[in-house]
Amino acid sequence: MAAFFLPRASDDDQAERLYEALAEFAGCEPAPPGRRVHSISFRQDGAAWVAEVGRELHGRRTTTTLRRGELLEHTEELTSTARVLAVYPGTPHVVVTDAQPITGTPSEWANPFPVAEPDRVTLFDAP
Repeated sequence: MAAFFLPRASDDDQAERLYEALAEFAGCEPAPPGRRVHSISFRQDGAAWVAEVGRELHGRRTTTTLRRGELLEHTEELTSTARVLAVYPGTPHVVVTDAQPITGTPSEWANPFPVAEPDRVTLFDAP
């Protein structure tokens, strides 16, 4: 696990202010220390994705085809240019990235975007 941080924050005070500002941008409540999300795993369009604070969204899609009576698996690694800035717990969880409108970074993901049923949720270390 990791201690709470936000990309682009130079110190703990700035991280707290940015965390609250991003929550307001996303239309959700900031989580108290001890309940802040470091990463979530979820399924979207047949792929398994991970949204981890400070990293680009990344995923994996495995497909199976039948060829000459044999099942063949093909795994495709998926990446996005969007870097995760914060993940807010709730129903749904809300992921905020550095994509538009925060920066000019284009992305196939909405910003913010909801994750209704994550497969796994990892919290930051409790303070």
